[in-house]
Amino acid sequence: MEFKVYQKEIELQSRGWIPTFHDVSKEVIEIVKASGIKNGTCNLASHHTTCCVMIQECSHDIDSFDIEYLQHDLLDIMRKIAPDFAEEHQYRHPGPIHTQFGRYVDEPGDFTSMNTDGHLRSVFFGRSEVMTIKDGELDGGEFAHIYFVDWDHVRARRRQLNVTIMGTTEDVEDRKFNNGEVVNTLRKYTAEEKAYDPHYDLQLKR
Repeated sequence: MEFKVYQKEIELQSRGWIPTFHDVSKEVIEIVKASGIKNGTCNLASHHTTCCVMIQECSHDIDSFDIEYLQHDLLDIMRKIAPDFAEEHQYRHPGPIHTQFGRYVDEPGDFTSMNTDGHLRSVFFGRSEVMTIKDGELDGGEFAHIYFVDWDHVRARRRQLNVTIMGTTEDVEDRKFNNGEVVNTLRKYTAEEKAYDPHYDLQLKR
């Protein structure tokens, strides 16, 4: 069975001033098809520490910020957990050494290091997601969309999503575990746990 690895980089432009949610579903589907891989995995990884990958339903409705309702609900929650960096020394980071490091690597201003909220939010979601490829198609369920989220809103900038597809170009055997029987994960009580207790009479014989 042939094993293959296929990689592509998706370049994106975030707008700044508010987190950007990029719907990259179409692009990732195109890459999967171009890979020629029938069965395997698709790894989606951010190149940046203030960005994350999120697989979620498309909310359809879009507000005046050009953000889907579900995404803005998520942003509202994240603002409670890690509030927008709105004033100097709101967070411990960045300290004086890190601020100087920003100048050393030619950041356009000290304000670009004031993205602590973006770093903290990306930690909650992680920088990558893995999806299954079955018979040449991404298995995202009926409603899944792929979003690259840039939580860093101090300025507009270019971003990159790395797509790595690994798998086989051949068909696989039957995927059904245990002939497709439904796995019952509900608690199964023992006879002792279900046994009669005299205390029940206080309720049953009133």
